[in-house]
Amino acid sequence: MKTEENKQGLFTMSSGEGAQPYNYAAGLYGSKFLTELRDKKQILGSRCPKCKTVYVPARQVCGPCFHEMTELVPVASEGKIMSYTILRFQFLDPETGEKKPVPYGYAMFKLDGADTHFQHFLEVPEDESQLFIGARVKAVFSEEKFNSLKMIKHFTLANPI
Repeated sequence: MKTEENKQGLFTMSSGEGAQPYNYAAGLYGSKFLTELRDKKQILGSRCPKCKTVYVPARQVCGPCFHEMTELVPVASEGKIMSYTILRFQFLDPETGEKKPVPYGYAMFKLDGADTHFQHFLEVPEDESQLFIGARVKAVFSEEKFNSLKMIKHFTLANPI
C-alpha cells in the first residue's frame, strides 16, 4: 500500500501495483488530521459550532446537528480507556507484513478535550491488572514519519502502578 500527498496537501492511499482499481482519499479534514499528526505529533479534532461536540479524528459534518464544522482544535494525546480487549493470537499486519507481537491490546480512548472515542492499539503491561476502564493512557508516537495513523505506534499507561 502506498500513501502520497498531492499538491493540495491531501493524502491519497493506493493499492500500488496490485490489480485493485481504486484509490482512497482521506478528504480535506482527514488530510489535515494526518498532516498535523505527521508533522507536529498533534491530534486534531473538529468542533461543532452548534452543539460544541469535539470529534476525533476531525470531520466536516456533525452527525446529530448536520452542521458544517470549520473549527479545527487540538486535543491532548492523553486520555482514558473507555473499553478494551486483549488479543492473544498473532497475525500479519496488512500494512507492514510483520507479525503483530502478542499479547496486544485494542481499545477505545476518550482523549482529553474530545467528546468522541478514538480507537487504536494499546500496549499491554506485564501486570494486566493495571488495565481497567478509566485508566489514564498516553500516545506513543513513531520517530519515523508516516502519512497514516501509524504515526501513533500505540497507547500506553500514563501512570503505571
